Amino acid sequence: MSKKLFRSGMIVSAMTLVSRVLGLLRDVVIANLLGANASADVFIFANRIPNFLRRLFAEGAFNQAFVPVFTEYEETKTKQETQELISKVAGTLGGIVTVVTLIAVIASPVIAALFGAGWFWDWVNDGPDASKFELASLMLKITFPYLWFITFVALAGSILNTRGRFAVSAFTPVFLNIAMIAAAILISPRLDDPEIGLAIGVFLGGLIQFLFQIPFLYKEKAIIKPSWGWNHEGVIKIRTLMLPALFGVSVTQLSLLFDTFIASFMITGSISWLYYSDRLLEFPLGLFGIAIATVILPTLSKKHVNDEGQGFKQTMDFGVRFILMLGVPAMVGLILLAKPMLMVLFMRGEFNFTDVQQSSTSLIAYGCGLLNFMMIKVLAPGYYSRQDTKTPVRYGIISICTNMVFNIIFAIPFGFVGLAIATTLSAFVNASLLYRGLHISGVYQFSKQTLIYFIKVIIAASLMGMLIFHFSPADQVWLDKGELTRGAELAKLIALGGISYLVALFLFGIKPWKLK
Repeated sequence: MSKKLFRSGMIVSAMTLVSRVLGLLRDVVIANLLGANASADVFIFANRIPNFLRRLFAEGAFNQAFVPVFTEYEETKTKQETQELISKVAGTLGGIVTVVTLIAVIASPVIAALFGAGWFWDWVNDGPDASKFELASLMLKITFPYLWFITFVALAGSILNTRGRFAVSAFTPVFLNIAMIAAAILISPRLDDPEIGLAIGVFLGGLIQFLFQIPFLYKEKAIIKPSWGWNHEGVIKIRTLMLPALFGVSVTQLSLLFDTFIASFMITGSISWLYYSDRLLEFPLGLFGIAIATVILPTLSKKHVNDEGQGFKQTMDFGVRFILMLGVPAMVGLILLAKPMLMVLFMRGEFNFTDVQQSSTSLIAYGCGLLNFMMIKVLAPGYYSRQDTKTPVRYGIISICTNMVFNIIFAIPFGFVGLAIATTLSAFVNASLLYRGLHISGVYQFSKQTLIYFIKVIIAASLMGMLIFHFSPADQVWLDKGELTRGAELAKLIALGGISYLVALFLFGIKPWKLK
């Protein structure tokens, strides 16, 4: 695999690391401010809708549909035709999203009732959670315009990524985290409902991300007057690819929204506990899975356009090996260090040890599926780069249906943890179907060398896990330590795990720096 692709992966991972670290800091601030009470449930609910849309647009369906078509124009069309495509896409997509955003802001109570049915039912019947529905409706009016901003951020990021400018779009989410942290510190304490201050932070974060992209687009000569082009050849191709991709790449997020819907009927704190555990899951998923998927999609698209079948397979293999090398130890670490990480990051202010215990159970359940979540991110571009969105949609439908069945099976005996278990199992189904489809069609299959590589990685990660388990203190020991001591102890365990894993890889003949 070329040094350029490896370097791009490192750049995106580095920029994503900055964003994810600030994202964790943001969640630490939120946990300290709100804990896992009713206010936290409502804010997380109101933030999850635009966050879901961010995943679709910034890291999902739009990117998957636009990049292959834009790459085709860059490789085979004139500069004028490429500029026209940008103009038509910006005008058409922007017009549609403007209408959708306005309708959503006006109809926010309907959205709140749809995804927070438990709260709506209480509101209708004057139940104890009626105020949650009213507050959620108000906060959605503030957070939903984020969709408008992130749509254009996604367009800008896709253009820059296709032209090899990966760092800009990878760094952009940093501004959302900064805006939310600033809002929590400067705005929330001045309000009777501090969660509204956080919603304002979401709005401001979207605006800043949008403005940040403009100078880089100007440098690339990609700032072009938008114009409506529903029937433009390129727009037709993009929307044809995008509509099914909206479903295909959002299986995990749709599962989380469905979890939120069910959790609205459960005890207060359920949504918050799922959220905090999901946030820790998102750290390695974004740092490795989404970052590598972002890098390989333009390369896969070019290989497909230029009919380089072997190069296509090599790029897929690079992505899979990268994910195996980093995803397996990350999964083991999340499972074994669930409680210590939650204690160190969140256990202060309104977030207590009970919240740690509850969140850790769902984090363990989510953590068991981390490798599958990552594999979905890497395997899906194998379809989208070839402008095949129908197949992932079919698999996505199957996955969503299995998630609903698993929810019914596990939610009753295990409560909110059952929702995490169901999401993990549905991710396994989705990843398996994606790989099976690539295998059957002859597009990609694991080589013998990759399977041996996988076995070595599993053994190395198992040795790492045994060391971490052996040296991890009991819960009471963690509780008796001060915040700084807990943090130092956790850092020591992570360092021990990381070093032991690298040593084991080296002994097995795997040298990460030679993955390229």
